[in-house]
Amino acid sequence: MTRRVVVTGVGAVSPLGIGAETLWSELLAGHSGIRTIQNFDASDLEVKIAGEVPGFVPKDHMDAKQAKRMARFAQFAVAASREAIEAAGLVIDDDNRDRIGIVLNTGGGGVPLIEEETRNSLQKGRRAVGPFLIPLFSPNMASSQVGISFGIKGPTMTSVAACAAGTQAFVDAVHTLERGDADVILTGGTEAALSPVAIISLAHMGALSRWEGDPAGASRPFDAERNGFVFSEGAVVMVLETEEHALARGAEPIAIASGGAYTADAFHLTAPDPGGESAARAMRQAVQRSGLEREQIDYIAAHATATQIGDFAETTAIRKAFGAHADSLAMSANKSMVGHLLGAAGAVSALSCVFAIRDGRIPPTINLTHPDPKCDLDYTPNVMRELPVRAALANGFGFGGQNACAVFRAWDG
Repeated sequence: MTRRVVVTGVGAVSPLGIGAETLWSELLAGHSGIRTIQNFDASDLEVKIAGEVPGFVPKDHMDAKQAKRMARFAQFAVAASREAIEAAGLVIDDDNRDRIGIVLNTGGGGVPLIEEETRNSLQKGRRAVGPFLIPLFSPNMASSQVGISFGIKGPTMTSVAACAAGTQAFVDAVHTLERGDADVILTGGTEAALSPVAIISLAHMGALSRWEGDPAGASRPFDAERNGFVFSEGAVVMVLETEEHALARGAEPIAIASGGAYTADAFHLTAPDPGGESAARAMRQAVQRSGLEREQIDYIAAHATATQIGDFAETTAIRKAFGAHADSLAMSANKSMVGHLLGAAGAVSALSCVFAIRDGRIPPTINLTHPDPKCDLDYTPNVMRELPVRAALANGFGFGGQNACAVFRAWDG
């Protein structure tokens, strides 16, 4: 018998503030978290804007000594996990800690620390390099630090799947619960890869927006004037558990997590296949494996990075996956407001799906003022929409052609 998996708690740290409900209300309001970079000197960089998390103080969310032995991406994961655990009303103790797992993914882990310690070595000598560089930046440290923080001893996994990582986490978490390997999984994505060298490299690649006006207008998915993504940071973590376990402890599910699918383009180092066939296959398989028909999907939280080829390829893939129903779907691009959180991007999309199901509201795609004729679907331009959502799909597509899609639907208990 298949074990149904439900969402019972959500936590978030994002460019729109601290907290899942803060992120959701700001998304619905169409507010932007894109600003001039404050956390390091970007005055001589070609790109000076990003989606930084404002006002994040680690000791507000964890022990100060513990925080010093965490990279920023792991600190975000612990903060978001704490909120999700509290929202779910989950008590972790000796009776259940072996049956609770963690699937937290990232794109880069603590990469900025490598840049920082390399600079220390060159400027101050090798004695200036900290002894914990390797365990601090290792991508698995978000999952591991969450486990250490809350005493979680069940299956713990990290996949580094570029910008598909945050979506893939939900697929793997559902599979783990369905197999019976755990009763509860903390899952999602976290990223804090902003650094001068990373921005320089992505700018040289031509991936980043060169918008010269108000930073809030820089991220423009599906708009004819889009010219690249805005680099951002943050984390979203959810508590997933079997329906049986949730109901037995008196928790009220927010939505059902129905799993999903992932595929590969096998096409290019950074560009998606413009034909969108593998991305479409991932969407079709995700819907089929969730036990739904494609006509039952009401909403798609699009990957939509605001690159010329990426937004067109996703539009093409959605048309291939959904056929005539594509014209009936509501979509939105939360990256228009928070930028691209890389390994956490898909987790933000999952939050949009879960809360859209809960509240019957679709966040807008802001900055969509000059629609691209080649991107011809309903992207919920500029203004939030009231819409009952029975089922929703989160898309995540990453460098190297990795495609991941996760399906969420209304709980019918």
